[in-house]
Amino acid sequence: MQGRKNYTEKLFPGFRLSDRIPKENLYRRLRETLDLSFLYRDIKELYGKTGNPSIDPVVFFKLLITGYLENITSDRKLVEHCTLIVTEKKIDESMSILVPR
Repeated sequence: MQGRKNYTEKLFPGFRLSDRIPKENLYRRLRETLDLSFLYRDIKELYGKTGNPSIDPVVFFKLLITGYLENITSDRKLVEHCTLIVTEKKIDESMSILVPR
């Protein structure tokens, strides 16, 4: 069964992750440019009607794009990489400092 992630940004007092990502960030620009909604329609027949929902195909495709752009060939390293990026952003905000990359 095809899953679909319903993303709603959770608001914490004074913190929104999307506000912390620079406007010129490559992934932000890709998100604004690419419309991946066609994936739901094009691959719907590949999913069964029963069972647990799958990972959202758009989220999975974005993970693949990230792996390609960052030259990450391991699934585990890719998930670790994406998790670290989000964690760094949260730490940066909570400490009110910019960590050089």
